[in-house]
Amino acid sequence: GFASNAHAEEPFPVDMKAPKKLDYKFQMRETEYDSSVPVGTIVVDGPKRILFHVHSPGMATRYGVAVGKGTKAWSGEVVIKKMAEWPTWTPAPYHLEIKPELAKWKNGMPGGPDNPMGARAMYLYKGNVDTINRIHGAAKLTEIGKKATAGCIGMLDADIIHLYANVQVGTKV
Repeated sequence: GFASNAHAEEPFPVDMKAPKKLDYKFQMRETEYDSSVPVGTIVVDGPKRILFHVHSPGMATRYGVAVGKGTKAWSGEVVIKKMAEWPTWTPAPYHLEIKPELAKWKNGMPGGPDNPMGARAMYLYKGNVDTINRIHGAAKLTEIGKKATAGCIGMLDADIIHLYANVQVGTKV
């Protein structure tokens, strides 16, 4: 079921109504999910821009997401090795090439409303190697359903707070 008061103690404002402004196909909802993947697994359907969290046999919660553009898209199996609330963000070399002014955050931008990682982040690893890709919040309404990221899976803060409360380190993606 839905953890409805997961957002009650947030240190920064979160628009919990934002997901209702999305196209219906990108709104969080329960759905049948016929799949052979184990319960607990997260499946990202890149072409459809949907993330499924399989929470019981044949059932999943689905969320609209933003995915990587062009060569920044990825596929394969990864594992969540770290999770953080209002995480610090450190720009990747890719970000610094495009926006050199981000260099002031090379040691990390503290969590908060201006942080591009948003309310939550799940750090994706291939074996013991950090892929530098994340499932994280702070996506704008206009980005959900689009190829809009540098490879991360972007979610609305309200949606990532819900997903975060229902997964743990070790979850396969």
